[in-house]
Amino acid sequence: MTKIKEFNELHSSQEILFLGNAWDLLSALILEKAGFKAIGTTSWGIANSLGYKDGQLIDFERHLGIIKTITENVKIPVSADIEAGYGEDTEAIVGNVLRTADVGVAGINIEDSLKKESGLREMTEHCKLLTEIRKALDQRGFQDFYINARTDTYLQIDNPFPETVQRAKAYMESGASGVFVPGLTNHAEIKEFTSSVEAPLNVLSLPGVTNCNKLKELGVIRLSFGNALSDQVITLLEKSASQLIELQDTSFLFEN
Repeated sequence: MTKIKEFNELHSSQEILFLGNAWDLLSALILEKAGFKAIGTTSWGIANSLGYKDGQLIDFERHLGIIKTITENVKIPVSADIEAGYGEDTEAIVGNVLRTADVGVAGINIEDSLKKESGLREMTEHCKLLTEIRKALDQRGFQDFYINARTDTYLQIDNPFPETVQRAKAYMESGASGVFVPGLTNHAEIKEFTSSVEAPLNVLSLPGVTNCNKLKELGVIRLSFGNALSDQVITLLEKSASQLIELQDTSFLFEN
């Protein structure tokens, strides 16, 4: 079974797809060993690990190199977070998607946020982009490659639910495989979304949106925790480094 087929089947399992978000090879290997069935890279975590903030500030070659290293060294499917595509126009973005598919990932997240200014890409424009991405993937032999269309309505606009539904439906009609809505946390709205939109829904774990079993009952197909784990690791490193300086003693590093 190809990784693309395996990844697609995880979205139709009886269990919610609980995605392990990795930011380097070590974190990916640990998540795989722990039992996660698929890896999703976190652009935020990757950026932080290289000393940058999130927002396509890393050279795409460098970002893709990390994705490639993870993909080549884990046995489970990998989905790559490529933010808004690291390109200024459709041709460049489609080219980057194809290069990402070529390293062996089973899917991507691609978002509708603008990077050099606030706001969202105009809906019809983003739909055209998704259509071109799907067309190019099919032509390259990547049929059923998973396009997780992320919409940042909940991060960018007031009263986001109506436009979220509208964008989700349009994105699915344009070739997306599923929809990712970070910031959607209200259980009633999650239920209404899954009842009215024929799209596998991916939500981002945030306070109040943490339990896989509860989210499955609401109709959620996929849960990811984004940069939450990488942030926790950074906090531990900061705390430990401060203790080393304060105590001038390394003994706590050897405590169980």
